[in-house]
Amino acid sequence: MVVEQRWRGAVGLYQSLLRIYEEGRESIPEHPYLLESDVEICLIGDSCESPVERFWHGNTMIYVLQKAVSRPSEDSDSMEESKADASVLLTKENSGPVPLSVRRAKQLISLFTMVQNPNMTHLKLGEVVVLPPLWIRCDGSDPEHTCWLGAEPLKAGNKIMGINLHMVTCDGPTADKTCFANLGELKMQHKIMHHSSVVTTKGFAQYELLRAAALEDTIVESEINISVDITWNTVDKILDTPPLISAATLNIALEPGDPRSPVYQLYRELQFLLALAEGLKTGVTKWPEPLEPESAVELVQEFLADLKRKLDGCCVSGNRDGMEKIQCDTEAVDSSIKSIFSERGDLDFAEQLWCKMKCVSSYQELMACFTLILESLERGEIQPWIHQGSSSLLSKLIQQSYHGKMEAVSLTGITPIQMLLEIGLDKMKKDYVNFFIGQELATLTYLDYFISTSVDLQEQVHRVQKLHHMLEIMVSCTVLLQLKHENLFPLTQICMKYYRENPLDEKHVFQLPIGSALVKKFYQDPPEVWKVDISSGHGPKEVKTSWQVSTNPPVEHMTSNNTSFLSDSTVNASTQDRMYFITVVKCSQVHFR
Repeated sequence: MVVEQRWRGAVGLYQSLLRIYEEGRESIPEHPYLLESDVEICLIGDSCESPVERFWHGNTMIYVLQKAVSRPSEDSDSMEESKADASVLLTKENSGPVPLSVRRAKQLISLFTMVQNPNMTHLKLGEVVVLPPLWIRCDGSDPEHTCWLGAEPLKAGNKIMGINLHMVTCDGPTADKTCFANLGELKMQHKIMHHSSVVTTKGFAQYELLRAAALEDTIVESEINISVDITWNTVDKILDTPPLISAATLNIALEPGDPRSPVYQLYRELQFLLALAEGLKTGVTKWPEPLEPESAVELVQEFLADLKRKLDGCCVSGNRDGMEKIQCDTEAVDSSIKSIFSERGDLDFAEQLWCKMKCVSSYQELMACFTLILESLERGEIQPWIHQGSSSLLSKLIQQSYHGKMEAVSLTGITPIQMLLEIGLDKMKKDYVNFFIGQELATLTYLDYFISTSVDLQEQVHRVQKLHHMLEIMVSCTVLLQLKHENLFPLTQICMKYYRENPLDEKHVFQLPIGSALVKKFYQDPPEVWKVDISSGHGPKEVKTSWQVSTNPPVEHMTSNNTSFLSDSTVNASTQDRMYFITVVKCSQVHFR
């Protein structure tokens, strides 16, 4: 009877996994599926972030099994109905994944192994389909503190030859280094377990170069996180320092908006631009609070009066030598950044106007400013200079004013907002182009996608946001890491390639290969992660044992409050030492005959 129940459970699991797999080949489901009453099945696509990528490097979709977080209904009939249908979608209501007991996880791994074995003909599954690898979140309730169990079918062509079984255990956090393994003992254990005489070792270390969180007393939240991953062959001892010939990769994640940033003034301009774009789209504009002692109307009046005086004195406005230079607040700009990012000296009339009007605090004020400008143009009191190629409505009116004839423009509805948005877009695009070309980080051709006017205004604003994100990354890497052109240039290409193909993502981690000698000074600090991989065998017969320490929990369903994970050694650990989680990953192979 027990055997028959086990067989039925195996068949039910196979049918559910097969159905999910077939549906997932068309579209990865957003929500998990229910298996029986206690297990959720999530299908993770190969383009999605994998929760097991730290322990297993595959390029295929995987199943992730975890504890069900909600019940379909309190009604018993509907409960039975849901048990019978393993494809019922669930709505996630909890804040994070919940692990299964190790005992339950081992049952599921056993059933998965059974249904992937083509010799189990008595299950009457027909021709067995090779399913994606299966990983199960575990609660660490066993003596080894298991947090993941995995099963990965091994195949030759379309035939299943065996299965790789993975086990991830974790202990800590602890600062007691006597708990750390001995590399020689780890290698010997691997040799005995896998009957191998030769093993190779590979090291990995991650150092945090910079982490700057949001300021507590500011509204804007931002974060900079820069780390470096280092890999090398042949590890000599646990916590070995990476050799200078190691391969290194910078990981750069930056959210704009830090008031301490040297380009924060430009960020504020961008926020006003975004507010105008949102107002154009929704009809409701969020105007900024007045920060200047003078209103935008007063600033525009003074600006126009100055232009009139220059015209009366036969000094044509727009001449670069006589033009007013608009500068940002240099007190907020670090001296080390002035050489690579400074306000342009060739601002035309429309760009100078944007600098005056970016403090507009109401729709009425906006209309008053443009009324003053259009009246001065119509009366011929000013003859402003503008850059060639501008397609804004104001630029067209200025060009018409040269010939003494301007079309009538009604300053009602969204027209004034669109006019200001257009001149702001033109100005900011030139700011970014000036930086990237001036620093020889990109060509105008490569920037064309980001400054194109062939798309609508909303998309143009979206692309300008991308330019600003890239600018902040380059400035931060220059000021904080002292990266030179030979590193900034490929980083720019990486960022631009990503943003030509993807939407804005200010949390995205950009990766840049570098020489490890560039960051050798950070080797003096303890690493955030240190790992050694011990391997033997080749190709599909390769097996690996990994030993790792990390300052953060290695799995998202694990917390230090879960006492089943904690080592007793943490009680006596020195508070002066860095606390580490110790993670061990082992695998074994089962071959089907």
